[in-house]
Amino acid sequence: MTTNNRLSALRDLLKKEGFSYEGVFITRPENRAYFSGFTGSFGYLLITATEAILFTDGRYVEQAALQSPGWKVVRLQRPFEQSVIPEIKRLGLASIGFEADHLSYNDYTSWTEKIKETQWQPAPNLGAKLRQRKDAVEVEALRRAVDIAAQSFDRLLGLLKPGMTERDAAAELEYGFRKFGADSVAFDTIVASGPRGALPHGRATDKVIEAGELVTFDFGARIDGYNSDITRTIFVGGNGKQPSERQRQIYNLVLESQMAGVEAVKPGVSAGEVDKICRDIFEKAGLVEYYMHSTGHNLGREVHETPFLMPNDPNPLEAGMVLTVEPGLYFPEWGGVRIEDDLLVTANGAEILPRLTKELILL
Repeated sequence: MTTNNRLSALRDLLKKEGFSYEGVFITRPENRAYFSGFTGSFGYLLITATEAILFTDGRYVEQAALQSPGWKVVRLQRPFEQSVIPEIKRLGLASIGFEADHLSYNDYTSWTEKIKETQWQPAPNLGAKLRQRKDAVEVEALRRAVDIAAQSFDRLLGLLKPGMTERDAAAELEYGFRKFGADSVAFDTIVASGPRGALPHGRATDKVIEAGELVTFDFGARIDGYNSDITRTIFVGGNGKQPSERQRQIYNLVLESQMAGVEAVKPGVSAGEVDKICRDIFEKAGLVEYYMHSTGHNLGREVHETPFLMPNDPNPLEAGMVLTVEPGLYFPEWGGVRIEDDLLVTANGAEILPRLTKELILL
């Protein structure tokens, strides 16, 4: 889908939903890049029924012209609203929808005071709705982000051993992202070993990884603005250590839940249904109290996009979505297990994107 098609889709959505805005003002970076193709770090979009304007500062004017053909590029001067106001007045816009969940209060009050003849109306995140289903270009970028992350994790497994710190393991993983072509990490890498595995978002620390511990890695690479998000929990042996019965039982239970969730993903199934299928397995085992987060989320320009696989969410899954399924169990002072795949929703089900085993890895 080209940016022109995305603009058309946005305009169609505005009509379909009955919004009365004469223009939409976009400040969220992910939406800015999605609609315009512009990847610079600063800029605003003003979109009407007939015009598309990209405001950016002097650092990016040439880049914006190259990346956003068909857009009117306006160079911002300080104070920034002084460059925006003339365009709003030129277009005679009586009302503008703005991204209420992103525009700062300071900017909102400043702009509304200086453009009194225009009514500024809070708008939902319209870009998030349109970004739920990915086109072929987006899917290819997501595949690359997943492949890079998986390749880097495979590399790390050849290096990981007792005595390495969580921080060193994260550094090796992130070096692999760059080595294999990523632009950056998608988020702060999670490495949680032993009892720290009870922290669902346990960022890497100087804790030493010890023989006999489970270690949870939650990692993702970003390329061309798209993110991957994968989790694997492994067992670090050494000195003849093997997983305990409890470690194997918990791992296998999480794997059962995760595979059931993956099997449930298909068009028309609600996000809440997938969550319930995973959660019911923990409920049956009497351990649901140790499951403390939703089952997954959509994935794309943001790591966490809608819909979320959470209890009672009625939103139906659609072909073209890329989702995570990531159940886990977390026990204070013992540790935890989480397994996460990125899935492309297809016409008949789901394609698992990471080419990584989900059997318990013993190092």
